[in-house]
Amino acid sequence: MREENAAATVDGNALAGLLAGVFEGDATMLVGVCAGCGAAAALAETIVEIDDTCAIARCRTCTHTLLTVLQDDESVRVVFGMLRELRRV
Repeated sequence: MREENAAATVDGNALAGLLAGVFEGDATMLVGVCAGCGAAAALAETIVEIDDTCAIARCRTCTHTLLTVLQDDESVRVVFGMLRELRRV
């Protein structure tokens, strides 16, 4: 999704509700490592492009897509992009 097509560009805290059914606890506190630039940060610190069906989390340092959350009436899917590692701190 291009930024101009997103309904909003927000920070990674917008992922909390979307990922609640996929990960136990607050997923925005998980630390991700970008495979593109090696930056490590909490998912809450990512840049998120979001609309009614999709949220794209991008690395704040290099803007690579870390993960995409797809949502419909029946399920939530997480598609991993340049996310090399995801860990609890």
